[in-house]
Amino acid sequence: MAIDIHERLENILRIYPPRLAALKRLGIETVRELLYYFPSRYIEFSGLKKSDELISGEHASFVGVVVSAGSERSWNKRIGIATARISDEAGMVKAVWFNQPYIASKFKPGMRVLLTGKVLERKGELYFGNPKWEAIGGEGLSEDVQTPGRHMIPVYSETYGISSDWLGGHIGNMLKKVDEIPEILPKDIIEKYHLPPVKRALIAMHFPKKLPETEAARKRFSFEEIFLIQLDRHIQRKKIEEQKGIGIKPDEEIVKKFKESLPYLLTGAQERVVGQILEDFSKPHPMARLLEGDVGSGKTIVAAVASLNVVSQKFQVAFMAPTEILARQHFEEFTKRLQPFRTTIGLLTSSESRKFPSKVAFKSSVEVSNNQLLKWVLGGEIDILIGTHSLIQDRVKFKNLGLVVVDEQHRFGVDQRSRLLKTKNIPHLLSMSATPIPRTLALTLYGDLDLSVLDEMPPGRKRIITRVVSSRDRGQTYEFIRSEIRKGRQAFVICPRIERKDESKPAATPAAMIQRLRMSEMKAVKEEFKKLKETIFPEYQIGMLHGRLKPKEKEDIMRAFKDNKTNILVSTSVVEVGVDVSNASIMMIEGGERFGLSQLHQFRGRVGRGEYQSYCFVFTSNDSGKSSERLKALQEAKTGFELAEYDLQIRGAGQLSGTSQWGVSDVGMDALKNIKLVEFAREEARSIIEKDPKLENHLMLSQRIREVVKNIHFE
Repeated sequence: MAIDIHERLENILRIYPPRLAALKRLGIETVRELLYYFPSRYIEFSGLKKSDELISGEHASFVGVVVSAGSERSWNKRIGIATARISDEAGMVKAVWFNQPYIASKFKPGMRVLLTGKVLERKGELYFGNPKWEAIGGEGLSEDVQTPGRHMIPVYSETYGISSDWLGGHIGNMLKKVDEIPEILPKDIIEKYHLPPVKRALIAMHFPKKLPETEAARKRFSFEEIFLIQLDRHIQRKKIEEQKGIGIKPDEEIVKKFKESLPYLLTGAQERVVGQILEDFSKPHPMARLLEGDVGSGKTIVAAVASLNVVSQKFQVAFMAPTEILARQHFEEFTKRLQPFRTTIGLLTSSESRKFPSKVAFKSSVEVSNNQLLKWVLGGEIDILIGTHSLIQDRVKFKNLGLVVVDEQHRFGVDQRSRLLKTKNIPHLLSMSATPIPRTLALTLYGDLDLSVLDEMPPGRKRIITRVVSSRDRGQTYEFIRSEIRKGRQAFVICPRIERKDESKPAATPAAMIQRLRMSEMKAVKEEFKKLKETIFPEYQIGMLHGRLKPKEKEDIMRAFKDNKTNILVSTSVVEVGVDVSNASIMMIEGGERFGLSQLHQFRGRVGRGEYQSYCFVFTSNDSGKSSERLKALQEAKTGFELAEYDLQIRGAGQLSGTSQWGVSDVGMDALKNIKLVEFAREEARSIIEKDPKLENHLMLSQRIREVVKNIHFE
């Protein structure tokens, strides 16, 4: 019976609820999603050996006939073992699978099989340990399999309850039974870029005979995914261009006065970006601009200039930050910079509401009630409202909102940002990010936004000296940190979360997963705090910051650190963005190999904010291999953008910034290493949307876009 590609798996397969839940964790619910779940790697057979040619310790391939198979328990009865005896004309070989007793039921006497794996020896008997295997028909192997390097078995990423073999078996059956796999790529694009048709490409991805087949198929699906994302981004951009914007005149006089009020000159990059923003304000449609800038490149000052220009034209500004610590910091910076211009500024978080200036002292702020602050915002008496997620409450209403600024925009979802933009007159949007991402990723994910980059640092800023510290150099590094603290400096200490023994078991709910992460982070911080307080730096005041503290507790701890009442602050990655303590000159990171390069760069950017020479020490327990190579790049790269490009190349698909955080598949991430492929996909998407903005003539493309982009994080 033919199967429809959109059919849900539980409707055609007998799958029990636990396995269904496991498939859902892998993002597999339909036949299409199963077929598009590609192997993470392949096992290549590099040549076949007879049973009397096998050598202990080598990786080998072997073909024979099953003589017998069975399952048993290990001597302590904790591990289920499957065994099979397989013979060829030269003798007999044993194969053993640990923790997979079900495999025994798949072997029948007389069945011809192909094994590949490591040859081991026990009590003088050679055997294959946990080999990959495949049943083969006929009297012998095809020419392709016999040729060295010509046969490959797919290996899929597994989860608790779903094995690679289970996936491979069902994918093979589906490819035989599926009714039709619609070709969504236009015929002219397939021909232009020499891409294989979809059915042939799927077979080549899952069951290749030759490596070039897989490479061609992978190119096709890489192009396909990036092309679909680009189409979605161009559709969104078209919608923005069709909306009526709020015309805001560039006020050159107020901008000039603001620049003159600063104790330093703007960099050339800041001047360029300010010009781009002011030009956007006067266009007929709303601004939608992403401002990327390295740590310390001056994004906040650019936002302040833009905000002042908006306020001078009698419009309001909403400024949303991801944490209370960061929101308060921006509030303090804005009040300091905009105080000469008689600007009224509000702060709204879950724990406090403030207004600047107070009636009593013009240079200070005053705490007010939440209701009173919101009345002032609605009445237009607050020019700039700075806050956290609190800004997107239904009760927060503006009289005349002209600009929305979102800081560290990747911390917010698209829906959260769009809620601020849902007003009668759509305001301009400025998103800011200090998390550098490769150009290919920016072109792909942010195709609906105009991109500005602050690629120049303020003059006179000292470069942070970075050192990767091995276990043997810990003592010497601790002494150096002690000498800096004696001079009056302060230090951050960042801890990675502690891996638990039950990490492989899935959490029951997303809330349980968050709870698990917070517990492991808190445990790591507490253990490091105890070690430093009791053993390493008993003479100093040490603070502790983690995700399970209440907002007020975090605020008090950060205030003590900023006021230099605490010498060392031990923290989780909560300090990754935004925290600005000019007296802190030491960043010490435990378990550096556990973080992505971009994240390490963010940590490093928390120091070097003041006049003192600053240092970043990355402690590692892994002194060799790729980990060492990556951390060496942290020492040598001049900018976060260099590191992001390096991270993409060296860590591989899906590992950017230390996590698979973007929702782009491994195959899609492969395309991001190829700027030409991304540019081709972008150009083809732009061409189609220009001719068919709503994809009315490309209905299958439209449907497939919705399926692909639902998992993509455009934040």
